[in-house]
Amino acid sequence: MKPLIALLALLPCVASAADELKLKATVPLPGVKGRFDHFAVDTNAHRIFVAALGNNTLEVIDGAAAKRLHTITGLRKPTGVAFLSEANQIVVANGDDGTVKVFDGTNYKLLKNITGLDDADNVRLDAKAHMIYVGYGDGALAALDAKTFEQVGTIKLKAHPESFQLEQRGPRIFVNVPDAKHIAVVDRDKRAIIGTWPMDKFRANFPMALDEAKHLLFVGCRQPARLVVFDTTAGKAAANLAISSDTDDLFYDATRKRLYVSCGEGFLDVVAVLEGDRYERSTRVSTRSGARTCFFSSELGQVSLAAPQRDNQDAEIRIYQPE
Repeated sequence: MKPLIALLALLPCVASAADELKLKATVPLPGVKGRFDHFAVDTNAHRIFVAALGNNTLEVIDGAAAKRLHTITGLRKPTGVAFLSEANQIVVANGDDGTVKVFDGTNYKLLKNITGLDDADNVRLDAKAHMIYVGYGDGALAALDAKTFEQVGTIKLKAHPESFQLEQRGPRIFVNVPDAKHIAVVDRDKRAIIGTWPMDKFRANFPMALDEAKHLLFVGCRQPARLVVFDTTAGKAAANLAISSDTDDLFYDATRKRLYVSCGEGFLDVVAVLEGDRYERSTRVSTRSGARTCFFSSELGQVSLAAPQRDNQDAEIRIYQPE
């Protein structure tokens, strides 16, 4: 083997943005001001729901036709979103007035208004147990019955919860609690904290994703900008690596063994999950300043990114096709 060829063979293979994420469509959202918060999807009808927090609206997008379908108005800083596929209902948490509103998925009319959840934030659905969890207040998860929408329980935390993930084959919920500088491990059957994992070195832990099969929890931090990987069996950090700054969403793509990390710095990072607990940021897709909200749907096979209005550019939803 010639020396140059031998040297090239030793270099890591890093894919380009076009290799890993192809921009499939862009959906303009003229008139939408301010920042976005979180997404949900309807995989049956290929609809994308995104909370336009700064605009006090929920934007409904046809992901297949790449067009805006509807705007739900009258919200108060909408944050978390969930879609109940069996009932065809949309659940929206509102941070400003402490409500969780439920809308009909066909005519978008308000069906239920749950109050008393100050600073309501992230929403997660436990489909098997027919339960909705909402992070809120100075530190709690509210458990809502997904059929009656009555609050049936509360799990106390040390401070306001950010992203949290539910095990599907176990009872645990992993909760980012950045102001307490830890991850809370909750038993949702007991509705109690059963452990905490400190976040002293890497702080401001906001987004989170779970690979339950491999017992891995991925946590995005802003101070400094790092991805921290926890072994959920040992309850300890197994790896960490640098990412772009100001992250607010991250998702794991089990099929392609990669992570998508949206960062307000203006990049969508793609992190390859390699053998031997190794991780490599393989791509930085240039997006827009403040575009830190994304959603990956394994069923639809696409990554949606919310780009806020900047200068003379309208807000928009960018739909990427993983290659």
